[in-house]
Amino acid sequence: MSAGGAEPGPALAAVMARVAVTAESVGPRFPLYADPSDGRWTTTGRGSWTGGFWAGLLWLRARYTGDAADRRAAAACTARLEPWVRADTATRGLIFWYGTAPAGDDAQATALQGLAARAVLSAYDHELGLVPWGDALGGPRLLARVDGVPGTVPLLAGAGPQGAAAAAAHLNRHLELCLRASPGAPAPALSFDAVAGWQPRADPPPGWSRGRAWLLLAVADALLRPDLARPGPAAARLDAAAELLAAGGESPAGGLVPVAEAGRPDGPLDTSAAAITAVALLKLARVPGPRAAGYAYRAEATLRRLAERHVTGPDSGRPPGMLLDGCYDAGKGLAVRHELVWGDFFLALGLAAVHGVVDITHV
Repeated sequence: MSAGGAEPGPALAAVMARVAVTAESVGPRFPLYADPSDGRWTTTGRGSWTGGFWAGLLWLRARYTGDAADRRAAAACTARLEPWVRADTATRGLIFWYGTAPAGDDAQATALQGLAARAVLSAYDHELGLVPWGDALGGPRLLARVDGVPGTVPLLAGAGPQGAAAAAAHLNRHLELCLRASPGAPAPALSFDAVAGWQPRADPPPGWSRGRAWLLLAVADALLRPDLARPGPAAARLDAAAELLAAGGESPAGGLVPVAEAGRPDGPLDTSAAAITAVALLKLARVPGPRAAGYAYRAEATLRRLAERHVTGPDSGRPPGMLLDGCYDAGKGLAVRHELVWGDFFLALGLAAVHGVVDITHV
């Protein structure tokens, strides 16, 4: 699984080349996860909650190559996300922020982002103080889940003063619930009961690697926005949350790459959580303060670790540019050492930011 000592520059080239190979193989479908032995993708027709990451990868490739055909492919994929605007799911933040923000000034992507932001704002529940998880992906609707926070924060914040207020409330409510319910590790999901109030759920479990990573990413996005992190108590609370979440992001078993579940220290790693964390740390490094340099150092060290040890090289016997050792769902044994489309996206975004291809504060 070693990348053969690859540095982030060659790693970015390999990941971008992998995007082109993936696009050829999946056609109009959306890649979800790929078999680590041969790189064949399991795909979805509509994209599910991960569709925006594939559109985002295509946009990152278009910015990397500057090719008009790559730009058209990215735009066409983003347009196919439009039906999700009307879906009752907080993952619209993931779908529409990461599916449109890398497009830069593309008019159609900007229009779709605005449409999605207004739809998510209309789903904001003033009594609960958040956008509920929703029922579009199955299960109970009144959940607070950490994967309903990243993307949703910057998406809502772009919907005017009401959107910014909802973004701040949505983030703060999740931080309050998730950190209060499980002080040692964020509770990734809680359900609401009219009598008992908010109660932690067993799945995903506390110690889920992406739980901490998703929250850290949302906090980093908020700290980059003056309308969400005004100097004073609001910014101080977010800064404290960032410090807390960042401090627990490493694992003795995996170092910079955490295990998928802290309760299973001998279980699979999750490189996708590491890539998400690296992007969050790159964002935090852009926030002035005494920890900025440390955040930047750890972000780049994580990207280098992923490139050197987990990205397939040209002599690996597998397609080059695959970020392996991502874990979709350890509890269900689903795709536990695979290439994951969102892992690819965040690795590509982090590497692109380090090499000046994108401004990390805008994606």
